[in-house]
Amino acid sequence: MLIWRAGRPTPSSRTVAEEKGVALTYDGTTYAVMMATPAHLHDFAVGFSITEGVVERAEEISSVELVESELGVEVRMWLVADRSRSFVARRRAIVGPAGCGLCGIESLEQARLVPRRVASRSKFRAADLLGAMSALAPLQCLNQKTRAMHAAAFWDVSEGIGLVREDVGRHNALDKLAGALIGCNRVRSNGAVLLTSRVSVEMVQKTAMIGVPVLVAVSAPTTLAIETAEQAGITLIAVARDDGYEIFTHPDRIVFSERRSLSSSAADFGIG
Repeated sequence: MLIWRAGRPTPSSRTVAEEKGVALTYDGTTYAVMMATPAHLHDFAVGFSITEGVVERAEEISSVELVESELGVEVRMWLVADRSRSFVARRRAIVGPAGCGLCGIESLEQARLVPRRVASRSKFRAADLLGAMSALAPLQCLNQKTRAMHAAAFWDVSEGIGLVREDVGRHNALDKLAGALIGCNRVRSNGAVLLTSRVSVEMVQKTAMIGVPVLVAVSAPTTLAIETAEQAGITLIAVARDDGYEIFTHPDRIVFSERRSLSSSAADFGIG
């Protein structure tokens, strides 16, 4: 490749983000084809299945197989008998470009379904959440190399940032995080999802499906995202900058104190 700077072309090279077609199939039937980064695909399979309502629990997926080809990766999932019968009843095939859009939605009514409500009485110090967002960038290993990746991370008071997942698609990154959280059986009611992207309605819906009470993002939310967060009982924080952020819903969970808790010290922001 060439770099053109200061009016002069110079030979150079760079690491670029990997993007492939990833087909998600259940019991031999294609459900979705996403453009995604082919990493942590087992997490992606489980997280997508949960957040899209294909299954209610990871145990309802009896097996996951990754089959690679020149065209991409097929993620083959097989469901337990009861869930398989439910899936057949609602089976449909969809294509989602770059992980955007609402998967499998066929009507406006489906797009406005009442989200699952998150019941959590946890409180969060405002300064701790700000520190968490500041600590996220150095943990984005793929983005450090490519400058082209979204990240979704899970932070809680006791452990700091415990999980980070990256992808070219913001929805995919969140699904991968969901799968990782479910896979390691993490308690989610006392933590926050951290996003490097904007907040649209499906990001709130996915957060509600995995039961996390706080969602923090660097960019602004949409009107429907705010309405959905209000209904879901999620504290929606966005436009996070070095000096603060904006709280759009359920601010009662946030403790505005000058004193930082021990959980926000630098030592606690390591990746698990």
